[in-house]
Amino acid sequence: MKTNSIIGAIAGDIVGSAYEFHPVKKMDFPLFTPQSTFTDDTVMTMANASWLCDDPDHTAKQLVTAMHTFGENYPHRGYGGRFRMWLWNEDSEPYNSYGNGSAMRVSPVGFYARTLDEALSLAKISAEVTHNHPEGIKGAQATAAAIFMARQGASKTEIRDYIEQTFQYDLHRTVDEMRPSYRFTEICQTSVPESIICYLESDTWEQTVRKAVSMGGDADTMACIAGGIAAATPGMEVPADIADRCYGILDPLLRQHLSSFDQMLENRHKPA
Repeated sequence: MKTNSIIGAIAGDIVGSAYEFHPVKKMDFPLFTPQSTFTDDTVMTMANASWLCDDPDHTAKQLVTAMHTFGENYPHRGYGGRFRMWLWNEDSEPYNSYGNGSAMRVSPVGFYARTLDEALSLAKISAEVTHNHPEGIKGAQATAAAIFMARQGASKTEIRDYIEQTFQYDLHRTVDEMRPSYRFTEICQTSVPESIICYLESDTWEQTVRKAVSMGGDADTMACIAGGIAAATPGMEVPADIADRCYGILDPLLRQHLSSFDQMLENRHKPA
């Protein structure tokens, strides 16, 4: 199993799942508890991965179909109220959301794209089927751009500077500065930049995820976002034992989709 792919986001979701409603403000916590599981973050991440695998035209219509299918297969995974209404409505229309759901599910785009422009374009499609507010789109694009740039070997300074200049996020804060007053929030503007900062000031995947959870906010989603970026960074791949444990928490269908996506990436990015 690839440890430098979307398993980084999935593992972040699983680690953070036990702390979404039981926040911690420290980095010394068990990575896994009896409550550790995959949530809507993983389900919709896999829906996006399936869309990229199965729809060569990458249409919004086919993405909606994929999201509905995965939602129906996993109906009790912690979906937000407005998204749940969207999920169960056959005539689904975007609802101008700027929630961080657009960023939590976008990691497949960052790993799939061959260019930064493609990452931004696909992230926009991925977001706007539900989160068509400019801030919802921005959160998805910033996350996908960070993953793409990390994959390409960009330095953290280059990633930070690009995201600050392009998306006007303040990434010059630190986790220690933010943590004491940080509270649970589900909007892109106050969770996506914080998740990226957790990555920027970390040296390993585990440290990244521990910092994201230690903020005491939307732990599974922030760890999903930050963990996805870290896994794309050479030298910050998910440790094999953590990846294996999270793989085991997934059900057979999700494992199959994850393996198919990883295989597709291997073929897509094979040197000419």
